[in-house]
Amino acid sequence: MKPRVSIVMGSDSDLSIMSKSAAVLSDFRIRYEMIICSAHRSPAATHTYATALEKRGIEVVIAGAGGAAHLPGVIASWITIPVIGVPVFTSALHGVDSLYSIIAMPPGIPVATVGINAAVNAGLLAVEILSVSDASLRTSLRVYKKKLAGAVDQKNKKLQRRGYKAYLQSMEGKI
Repeated sequence: MKPRVSIVMGSDSDLSIMSKSAAVLSDFRIRYEMIICSAHRSPAATHTYATALEKRGIEVVIAGAGGAAHLPGVIASWITIPVIGVPVFTSALHGVDSLYSIIAMPPGIPVATVGINAAVNAGLLAVEILSVSDASLRTSLRVYKKKLAGAVDQKNKKLQRRGYKAYLQSMEGKI
């Protein structure tokens, strides 16, 4: 079966972050592919890959990059399917450079952008985009969000039962 989502990263150093998008897609049983290509170090290969995405049936791209982080915008400039940018943390500027590079797209080349290292949210945004035309995904998202709400409710009950000091100690592994 063909993948619906492409997860692209500029370097293998981004893999630990971008794997979180893959985990989300797997949880929702969405087929994906994952590749490494660089807008700067392998521009021809990146162009060839990106311009074939639509023909191959890819519906959403999740692109992560650090530093100059041009990969999501470059891919978005060549295609007409949604691109979600994941700014990756960098040691020099803590990912703010990556974030600014991705959100500073010129008019006409939109890139949806999540927070720094927020590949989980990128995966969920891809699921939401796909759910527009897939009722079973919408149902799965509703179940997922109910579980989130249930987890918060359980934490609140624990806080009310134990009090904040004991709760904090249990979080720190002291109890």
